[in-house]
Amino acid sequence: MKWFLNIFIYFYRFVSFLFSNAFRGVYSVVYHFFYGIYYIIKSIISFMSIAFRRKPKDLRVTNSIKKDDEYMVNGPNSPKSIREAKKIEKEASELRKLPIIKRIFKIISNKFENSRMSKHKRNKEEMQREALAMTFDSDETEKSEKKRTYIYEARDADGKYVVGKFDAFSKVDVHSFLINEGYEVYSIKTSKYIDFVYGSSSLTSAKYSKKELIFFLTQLSTYIKAGLPLIDAIRIFAKQEKKMNKRKVLQGIVYELVMGESFSNALEKQGNAFPRLLINMIKTAEMTGELADTLDDMGNYYEEMEKTRKQMISAMTYPSIVFVMSIAIITFIMLFVIPQFVEIYNDMEATIPGITLFVIAVSDFLGNYWMYVFGGLILGIIILIFMYKKIKLFRTMVQYITMRIPIFGKIIIYNEVATFTKTFGSLLNHNVYITDSMEILSKITNNEIYKMIIFDTLTNLSKGESVSTAFKDHWAFPVVAYEMILTGERTGELGKMMNKVSEFYQEQHSNLVTQMKSFIEPIMIAFLAFMVGGLLLSVVIPMFSLYNQIG
Repeated sequence: MKWFLNIFIYFYRFVSFLFSNAFRGVYSVVYHFFYGIYYIIKSIISFMSIAFRRKPKDLRVTNSIKKDDEYMVNGPNSPKSIREAKKIEKEASELRKLPIIKRIFKIISNKFENSRMSKHKRNKEEMQREALAMTFDSDETEKSEKKRTYIYEARDADGKYVVGKFDAFSKVDVHSFLINEGYEVYSIKTSKYIDFVYGSSSLTSAKYSKKELIFFLTQLSTYIKAGLPLIDAIRIFAKQEKKMNKRKVLQGIVYELVMGESFSNALEKQGNAFPRLLINMIKTAEMTGELADTLDDMGNYYEEMEKTRKQMISAMTYPSIVFVMSIAIITFIMLFVIPQFVEIYNDMEATIPGITLFVIAVSDFLGNYWMYVFGGLILGIIILIFMYKKIKLFRTMVQYITMRIPIFGKIIIYNEVATFTKTFGSLLNHNVYITDSMEILSKITNNEIYKMIIFDTLTNLSKGESVSTAFKDHWAFPVVAYEMILTGERTGELGKMMNKVSEFYQEQHSNLVTQMKSFIEPIMIAFLAFMVGGLLLSVVIPMFSLYNQIG
């Protein structure tokens, strides 16, 4: 009997150990699984009771209110009870407006929000929030000399869980800003890795494209004209932005505005997110009080620049495709077609002319060393791009040569003149000094030829000479544009004259692009026919000698 009792005790301890340790995770999973099924069934039953009812019964509202202890204390006519009743009635009416499927998911989600798991998650977030507040008394809150990138976890005013990035000098600045914006902050962290990957100077830093700038400027101008404060308008953009890096930029602007910085300085502190021209134009508009009009003008400016860029892309798309297809067809013929003819000629001992021998030699070279040829081309392209971006002398030589090409060079010149005069005119019309305008133009243009012209203009201005002197008899600046600049100087309407020059040469550029597009298509087709026909003819000529030998 004693041994049986000992076996029972050991078995009981073993089972207790399994359920207390080894199977605790499995038990928790099974428990929460059935707990979830229970709430799903309960939610469906609740849905069946209220979802198909057009109007909620007064009894439901009254019973919900009676659950509140404060209702029992203050009575049914207290302000809190009335507010709660209106809130419940509003939620019920909004629920009835939803489709049936969305109504089901809404009821289920509301049930799960009040479940034990959701409460546990909220308690955990509350503990994180309190722990974060306690760390502000430690050394981690010391401000750094330059801005660092912080990753935060918080809930916004709508209760949505948000993970974002923010640039600031310390955790306290991030926490204060987020609390001021209505967030509940649970975690703020940074490290050297975060600074390297997500910092303003990293590869992931945000930079607004022309299309995004156009939308941003036009919408911002509309908000300001409607009487909305600037900081509230930027907050709207930040809430609507889906991309994390762009949202960080917009939140950075709001942060700088809250700290008392001007709008132009707030944009300037966002790194390369916004163009230098836009920042300087806004800085001038802040002095004159014409911010909304300046935003509209800059929106139109970038819209026209984007239109010109799309015209160039459209003009070069078809020739580029034809050129690539030509190279692909020629390579295929050299690697796969010509070797077949070589075997035939060797078997027949045909007399091969010099041009065929040359084509065969090229084909053999490509067949044996095609990997080296392909790798050399890729490496050569990378080296040329690197030299063009980094070496000023090489970039100047390339631009000089391309601008001297008969038709293509005029397209580049007209585009540069239109961009230069339009930007110059916009700066002058917004009361920017001529010297400051030239400095801004020298920073935004990538053409070294026009940078030299701008430098000569600044030199002439320092000597007391006119602006038009540097453009006189210059091969990269048309005579018509020079005469219009000279007229604008004499009449005192240089800004308006620059806009007319820009409109004229933008139209000339558009017409020339259309002409080039219609002119280059037959040239590319003729090039393809000449190359492919020449290759095929070079391998067909020996066939005639074979025919004579057989005859």
